[in-house]
Amino acid sequence: MELLKRLSEAPGVPGREESIRTLVREALANYVDEIDVDLLGNLIAHKKGTGPKVVVAAHMDEIGFFVSHIDEENGYLRLEPVGGFDARTLIATRVVVHTESGPLLGLIGIKPIHILTEEEKKKEIRIQDLFVDVGLPGKEVKERVKVGDPVTLFQSFSEVGELVSGKALDDRVGLYVGIEALRRLKSHKADIYFVATVQEEVGLRGARTSAFQIAPEIGVALDVTLACDMPGVQPHEQITKLGKGVAIKLKDSASISHPGLVRFLVKLAEEKGIPYQMEILPRGGTDAGAIQLAREGAAVVTISVPTRYVHTVVEAAHKKDIEAAIQLLVSFLERCHEVDLRL
Repeated sequence: MELLKRLSEAPGVPGREESIRTLVREALANYVDEIDVDLLGNLIAHKKGTGPKVVVAAHMDEIGFFVSHIDEENGYLRLEPVGGFDARTLIATRVVVHTESGPLLGLIGIKPIHILTEEEKKKEIRIQDLFVDVGLPGKEVKERVKVGDPVTLFQSFSEVGELVSGKALDDRVGLYVGIEALRRLKSHKADIYFVATVQEEVGLRGARTSAFQIAPEIGVALDVTLACDMPGVQPHEQITKLGKGVAIKLKDSASISHPGLVRFLVKLAEEKGIPYQMEILPRGGTDAGAIQLAREGAAVVTISVPTRYVHTVVEAAHKKDIEAAIQLLVSFLERCHEVDLRL
């Protein structure tokens, strides 16, 4: 889990994924034939084969912010979000402001409840109401921080019972699954491209451009999905459950999985004794949605890692589900030349 820890704790808001890209390049250097980086910032690792052209994609970016304003007198920072946040989860958290001179630890603040009016207490919390305090005089903040500096949530990676938890498991756990699968892959016929994509959280952008360049026949997105197996959620609303296996996605807001790929993954999981669950996600999407529409189109599916508390600093996934995802992807890459894509 050391690699997953490093991936989780490293910064990488959309458009500024360079730290993650370095980690992925280092992790794959001895396991692929070629590694390139395109103009948008996607890392494209190629493991050559003679069979069908397959893209496996996992996104590097995490939800975060850019500094949008600096208070001249007190140095408080205002934030522009890049990616989807529930502002309620941000109160009293710590962030890192990534400046040219180095990182600055900051505290997200809001007016104390003690001085709120009754009317203010009823209002929905908005990101516009929050600010970052870096604990320095305004003049020094202005010298060190610039509008546009990236800001990421601060959280250490931890093992919690049978779970792992930290920031940005969406989608650093997908990157981890892809890297581990390529490391374990012994034989394959497929012509495999592993793409660590950029800017997924703001519109599947890296997947769109890289898939257009590669023009795959098959696309596999690696991502998290919602595990809502928690108090207050009805069984039919839970999407997936932790510890019940890797999720094979049927549909989400961005794509409908190719039935031939779904059938093939189910068959592999059952043959190999890999625990799995079927997933329908009512809201949200993955890189599969962009890959599916590249050029004349591709057959796509998403392999998901069930995750609780998505888009918070305590995202949590089960170790057994992560291992199941790795095993299923390895099996798929070994035999995907056998899949029947006829509809």
